[in-house]
Amino acid sequence: MAAAPREHRLATPDGDICWFEWGSAGKTPSLLLLHATGFHARLWDQVVAALPPGTHVVAPDQRGHGRSYRPETLAHWPANADALLPLLDRFKGRAFIGCGHSMGGYVLTRLAAERPGAFGHLVLIDPVIVDPAYYVGGGEAPLPDPAEHPVSRRRNQWTSAEEMRARFADRPPYSRWVAEVLGDYCNYGLVPAAHGKGYELACPPVLEASMYQSALRSDPYCWLGSLAAPVTLIRAPAGMRSDALDFSQSPTWPGLGEWIGAATDELWSDHSHFIPMECPERVASLLAGLIENQG
Repeated sequence: MAAAPREHRLATPDGDICWFEWGSAGKTPSLLLLHATGFHARLWDQVVAALPPGTHVVAPDQRGHGRSYRPETLAHWPANADALLPLLDRFKGRAFIGCGHSMGGYVLTRLAAERPGAFGHLVLIDPVIVDPAYYVGGGEAPLPDPAEHPVSRRRNQWTSAEEMRARFADRPPYSRWVAEVLGDYCNYGLVPAAHGKGYELACPPVLEASMYQSALRSDPYCWLGSLAAPVTLIRAPAGMRSDALDFSQSPTWPGLGEWIGAATDELWSDHSHFIPMECPERVASLLAGLIENQG
């Protein structure tokens, strides 16, 4: 078990970014870990626990998530990267191995385009980057009312993290997660309720819904061609998805690796979109290998 991380807060013009840190910067590369939509930084705990002792890891709660500031909507995905630039600049002169899952992979590519010298390698785990054709005109479309999206109706009131864990444990996709990861999701994914007793989700359902609604509004191919760092792309199997929230299949465009010239493009066929939650030790082994190769 890894030691508990140190919790920090970084003031930015729009609000505070909460970030967590394990270990200390040294001679080997540091890791920057970016979580997916609706989640939080502590979902990386089990990955960090399987890394070599002392590995320096930085993992922020993205804006609107966890304990970071909450904008009115999350309608502009590149703005999630913009919000993290002050954190990246705090470590100016240090090259990270960046690892982003799902929306975190999208955000990582934007950060790497904005700060190309900040990364020695990028690991994209089933990033939400779809076929280029789907982004045409997306940024001009008006954002629907997030309250109309089904995610906005997620249960938001809980008496405890244990109640939340018990409710999710036997339900997909959580039933495929390592038990300790589900525990981390619940233990750190709730905050005291703003009104009344109990707890509520750290990422409010309406904000999470706005994130899903805006997934195709900003075309990442505007900057993907300029990535300077080598890329490792990890994908889950792709197939017919029943709807936009069906993550049993990968949302990643199968041609992405070839399009960006990925150094490695691997299909992890035994897993769903939630790769870090289903096999944290395998993800840690991949990251440890990259640290060793660049150390």
